[in-house]
Amino acid sequence: MSTDFPRILTLLRKERGVSQKSAATQLGISQALLSHYEKGIRECGLDFLVRCADYYDVSCDYLLGRSPDRQGSTLTVEDIPDPDIAGRENRSIGAVLPVLNKKLAANSLNILFDLLAKSKNKGLTGEVSCFIMLAIYRMFRVLYSANPKNQDAMFLLPSGIYSPYACAAMQMCEANAIALAKGQSIHGMEPLKNSDELSLSTESIGNTYPLFAPSLLNLIQTAESRIGFRDKRR
Repeated sequence: MSTDFPRILTLLRKERGVSQKSAATQLGISQALLSHYEKGIRECGLDFLVRCADYYDVSCDYLLGRSPDRQGSTLTVEDIPDPDIAGRENRSIGAVLPVLNKKLAANSLNILFDLLAKSKNKGLTGEVSCFIMLAIYRMFRVLYSANPKNQDAMFLLPSGIYSPYACAAMQMCEANAIALAKGQSIHGMEPLKNSDELSLSTESIGNTYPLFAPSLLNLIQTAESRIGFRDKRR
């Protein structure tokens, strides 16, 4: 049985707002046995797994942690909505700052991922992508934890350790990306062999990405301002 099963089983029950006793009755087992399942002390049979899937209206793959989608769907590129479309659907009236920052970040990411495509380096693309996803993961958990009623069982990493673990993983991604970009092989990944496509200047960026360049340059300025670095040589 998947080690994710106890966590997901507990999460689904708590999200539904039912007691362990009530859930056990609906699932046709004792509360003590359900407690053992939720704690991972005992493994359940296939029939109970199917009953849980029906009761919580999820797939068995989701219960076993094999798919992040509740219905067990496998996400493809075609399934991912365009961020601009989602933004128009979810935009709040008067929420100027979130929309502005989202545009700056999304437009800058367009440039970043286009450059990664030009690099034609799978390892570099993977490390940079992982770094970005980890950053989003960390900030999502900050917002998720703002409401104490939200169930930590949604995540594998406990609230007390997720941030330093994710931060360490981000540093490893960055270190790997730096090495690959400098032409060094690491962890069996092929280094960047030709950096000609990554020859950049503010002029070339503006010419190549006329729509997105202002966002990237604004993001750079905002980021360095937030860092607060002052070059004393100037």
